[in-house]
Amino acid sequence: MQVHPDRSAQGPTAREQYTPGVQVTGLAAFLGASAFVAWLGAFATVSNVDGWYLGADKAPWSPPNWVFGPVWTLLYSAMAVAAWLVWRSRSPRSRPALTAYGVQLLLNLAWTPVFFGLYPAIGTAALWIALAIIAALIVAVTVTVLYFGPISRTAGLLLLPYISWLVFAASLNIWAALNN
Repeated sequence: MQVHPDRSAQGPTAREQYTPGVQVTGLAAFLGASAFVAWLGAFATVSNVDGWYLGADKAPWSPPNWVFGPVWTLLYSAMAVAAWLVWRSRSPRSRPALTAYGVQLLLNLAWTPVFFGLYPAIGTAALWIALAIIAALIVAVTVTVLYFGPISRTAGLLLLPYISWLVFAASLNIWAALNN
């Protein structure tokens, strides 16, 4: 009896790889999903950054508002590439990893309208709810890194700046909740 090694642990063979066209389409889909989340979040941000947030008491370590757009653009791009790397691996572990990715993307989407959009309606309570969301988001991204890393080390590493930024953003959120 001949024993065959578990190919799933080794990754797909050349024959099982996605074609270049499918890979480009997959990358475009992940980039598009990230851009869509960013675009939806921008609706709540745009009207409120120059509204209530302009006069809000912000943490002394808050960067100028113009920093957030470029940073988030880089982070959303890195997130999309990381998810694409996991998807294209065709690993049997990709499904739970991409599910974790989807959960964190939904939490990411939820934070912006709660923090920026709900504050005018319910005040400081919105900032505390947003803090709970960002705490859950940090946990979800950490879980995603733990799923991504064994499939693609690069994918796991691409999410580490995102976690760092989320922890930084959580510190800004805490300050805002305590001082507004």
